[in-house]
Amino acid sequence: MNISLIGMPGAGKSTVGVILAKVISYEFIDTDILIQTRKKMSLQEIVDLYGHLKLREIEEGVTCSISPSNSIISTGGSVVYSTKAMKHLKSISTVVFLDVSYDNLLKRIHNFESRGLAKSKNQTFLDLYKERVVLYRKYADITIDGNNLNQEKAADMIVELAF
Repeated sequence: MNISLIGMPGAGKSTVGVILAKVISYEFIDTDILIQTRKKMSLQEIVDLYGHLKLREIEEGVTCSISPSNSIISTGGSVVYSTKAMKHLKSISTVVFLDVSYDNLLKRIHNFESRGLAKSKNQTFLDLYKERVVLYRKYADITIDGNNLNQEKAADMIVELAF
């Protein structure tokens, strides 16, 4: 069994994923890191050189290329734009949405301009949030309210609900 974590940048996908993997002795896979190692550049460099749509295309290819077992998969926040990638994740895993409010995301992260977000230049973080949250909810098998939970409690809740 695999678990895929989806959500906005700053929702805690990677941190919760590492904790969860340790707790249940699973492998941890971060698709953003896979993209960076395969392309030998940061997400921001990809966006700067090729644009946000190219990053989404690369993300889809990398996501669809994985077929792990007993793994926690932390996805990039824009994976939900790809029906193909989300169908793949749902076929190989339980999809968990780490739901964190816009206001809490703003408190957690401040490097929006250098974070490698797959968004158009004129799109605000609020626009991105409103657009994506609908998609996260659409694809989620389980939704975790991450607003008042630390990462350890979020991981514990995933274990309770997914296993």
